[in-house]
Amino acid sequence: MHRRHFLGSATLAAAALVLPLAHGGAALAAPRRRVLPLPLNPGDTVGLVSPSAATDDPLDLQLAQEAMQALGLKVRLAPHLASRRGHLAGSDAERAGDLNAMFADREVRAIVCVRGGSGAARLLPLLDYEAIRRNPKVLLGYSDITALHNALLSQAGLVSFHGPIGSGSWNAFNADQFRRVFFAREPMQYRNVSDPGDELVQRRNRTVTITGGTARGELVGGNLSVLVALAGSRYLPDFRGKILFLEDVSEAPYRVDRMLSTLKLMGALDQVAGVIFGECTECDPGGGFGSLTLPQIFDDHFKPLKVPAYRGAMIGHIRQQFIVPVGGQVEMDADAGTFRMLEPVFQG
Repeated sequence: MHRRHFLGSATLAAAALVLPLAHGGAALAAPRRRVLPLPLNPGDTVGLVSPSAATDDPLDLQLAQEAMQALGLKVRLAPHLASRRGHLAGSDAERAGDLNAMFADREVRAIVCVRGGSGAARLLPLLDYEAIRRNPKVLLGYSDITALHNALLSQAGLVSFHGPIGSGSWNAFNADQFRRVFFAREPMQYRNVSDPGDELVQRRNRTVTITGGTARGELVGGNLSVLVALAGSRYLPDFRGKILFLEDVSEAPYRVDRMLSTLKLMGALDQVAGVIFGECTECDPGGGFGSLTLPQIFDDHFKPLKVPAYRGAMIGHIRQQFIVPVGGQVEMDADAGTFRMLEPVFQG
């Protein structure tokens, strides 16, 4: 899943557009009153939508439907779920129409995105945010769905959920996360699974402290590439006092450095209360020349902030994923490599 065509020189241009953020954040979306989604229970109906790239194998759509049914839910398929226009799952109007219709449908209690890819940002001007505020419900997805999470938070105040897509792996860990977050509505504590395998000490799922300490705030962020591509738009939320979480895939370290530089130049990094970096999967240097390492890049960008920060959380393009509330209030502990919900993220 490559997003390099989103960035390139456009990233630096976007940074120039939002430089005034460092002097008060005027270009950020005005804070909206937070809106909690309706609770979800077994037997409820979920809508499957495809707001980004098309699915190249019809079996993926069937697997997504079967996974939701195996979780004890009824499924409603969006009319254009299997459509295709170039790499997209239908035209912008079709995909936005499906999403608006699912929010308006009173029988649908949650919306699950079948996949990411690219293209969700094209829908943001076409969404009916006032109707979404009147009909708040769960939206689940990650990667390119970051564009939707941030738009729903900044424009409607809606808390949504960064986690597995419908056609992704519904292994035991992900299914357990789903049931605990949505059905049991637990005040979740997000701690990496201990999995040393046959190693003497744990290597997989290990967190690394960048700057120690604890912090509280609203959780914002998602996929780094997609988040930075929103720079200069009204769809980027306010970063002041927030806990920023990030992840990415298939990006060389110099690109990660450039995107974090953009967040720095636009004033966003200087405003956050804490940073949680998940996994940067397949983010290895290439091209036969020297490169900064990701730990060096993280130290360069996060240590000067003097706020709690750690990396390695189970967030990102990995098989086992946390389901986290974008817009939810959390407390992070960078020394322990954990964070937890502070308040309910569903209507009472």
